Amino acid sequence: MRRITRIATVGIASAALALSATACGGKKSSDTSSSPSAGAAASAAIAYDIGGRGDQSFNDAAFAGLEKAKNDLKIKTAEAEPTDGEGEADKVQRLTELARKGNNPVIGVGFSYAPAIKKVAPKFPKTTFGIIDDTSVTGENIANLVFNEEQGSYLAGVAAAKASKTGTVGFIGGVEVPLIKKFEAGFTQGVKDTNPNAKVLSQYLTQPPNFDGFSKPDLGKAAAQGQLDAGADVIYAAAGLAGSGAIEATAGKGKWAIGVDSDQYNQAGLAKYKEHILTSVTKDVSDSVFNVIKSVQDGKPQTGEIRYGLDKDGVGLADSNPEYKKMTDVTAAVEKAKADIIAKKITVKTAP
Repeated sequence: MRRITRIATVGIASAALALSATACGGKKSSDTSSSPSAGAAASAAIAYDIGGRGDQSFNDAAFAGLEKAKNDLKIKTAEAEPTDGEGEADKVQRLTELARKGNNPVIGVGFSYAPAIKKVAPKFPKTTFGIIDDTSVTGENIANLVFNEEQGSYLAGVAAAKASKTGTVGFIGGVEVPLIKKFEAGFTQGVKDTNPNAKVLSQYLTQPPNFDGFSKPDLGKAAAQGQLDAGADVIYAAAGLAGSGAIEATAGKGKWAIGVDSDQYNQAGLAKYKEHILTSVTKDVSDSVFNVIKSVQDGKPQTGEIRYGLDKDGVGLADSNPEYKKMTDVTAAVEKAKADIIAKKITVKTAP
């Protein structure tokens, strides 16, 4: 289904998490005043990445942070969805509209918002702009919220190597970009450090500028089926919404899937597959969103690079699945690896 732009302001009452969202688009405005509307109630906004809210992963983690801010800080919130095949001009319009309406901060979910934030942020110097997963664009009113994804992925590699019975595991990346290659690098290193004889099958769903690999579950499902046929019995997908297809295929064969970004064992949209979600590499996107919103409300806006790693529990490995907790050899190996990374006894690669 084609996803269309939504800019929706919601009140203090809690909103239910939707598996997909559509509504009418906002009217384009040429007003780029440098400050929010006078007398407007405090409001924060996020603009979603490819796949939008309901991806059971990256975007939903950002939404959770927005909801926490709404409930804990008693502010209004706004959300804006991406459109299929959109360009930079669409993102510029979206961020401009959110800022013009007085939202502060305005947060772009994903590195694809970097060019748009570079253009829009200088026009609203009194508004804080957050961007997740990017440090290429900087400014006095820009907060770069970034993570050591390779560290969490290393732990996933340790768990995969220990849990695998065939000695073959799989990695599926949504789009072959530097960010996702960090996931691959950490995972492969974790597998090989744990079992040098293990085989890692790696595949990317699409190449830029085609970003369908983050949004189309069928692509993830087909890739996982291929890896399962090749003997993989643990598959880790860093592919946004497309990753849900990989989880479906892996669960269908009774093998282990490893989720990403959110604790996917606890995602409602993946409930039918949860018994086969061994663990998930988590990024504390939720807290990063909440923290930048709170900093603005406290009058001390975050700016510059704010990094979340294992040492601050900014990335990690979920243990929600009871079966995972029973694998004491796996959990012990993961905990040791975590301690060694924090102690800098292990340096995790950021590129394959």
